Amino acid sequence: MARSYEHVEPSLVGNRRSVLISDLAGKSNIVLKAQELGFKITNDTPELKAILARIKELEHQGYEFEAAEGSLALLVRKILKHEEAPFTVAAYHVSMRRDGLESVVEATIKVRVGDQVAHTVAEGDGPVNALDSALRGALAQFFPQIKKVQLTDYKVRILDSTTGTAAKTRVLIESTDGQEEWGTVGVDDNIIEASLQALVDSMEYRLMRK
Repeated sequence: MARSYEHVEPSLVGNRRSVLISDLAGKSNIVLKAQELGFKITNDTPELKAILARIKELEHQGYEFEAAEGSLALLVRKILKHEEAPFTVAAYHVSMRRDGLESVVEATIKVRVGDQVAHTVAEGDGPVNALDSALRGALAQFFPQIKKVQLTDYKVRILDSTTGTAAKTRVLIESTDGQEEWGTVGVDDNIIEASLQALVDSMEYRLMRK
């Protein structure tokens, strides 16, 4: 797995800001973007208002979809097709300990698919790598195609550097299944939680693509 963990990009507030999807042309831009992602949608689609409202809400929280079309596609699909997620993360835990001269990072995750539950433990080079391995290990019991998914890039952006270590972070993840590449995003005050959001979206996107 190729990794670029802990790649932190400082906030661009006050200097240069990335263009948000909803800033460009409102409904028309969302329709165009959704069509590019393969959805049959027009300016008259009833769900369009809800899609635009949700995108604006998330962008206000710090999400950015220009480099996370996987997350955007999931958002549109769930509202447009009124679909539930194929799985949910019921619980997770990440820990690190010193074992001799080495640090050992371990992640435990419980995934629910319908009325079935999978509970997996994995070690990794860091908390995100361990969480990624545990999540894929749990999901592969239900969805074998998940075994092909690999995390290829991981970036963190500090959204408000004035709050120091308590700053909200945006995590962008790039994944591939060997044929297609896609990006997903997560935002939270807790970098592990933001990372899990992006990882979950990555797996969901692959399942959506069948």
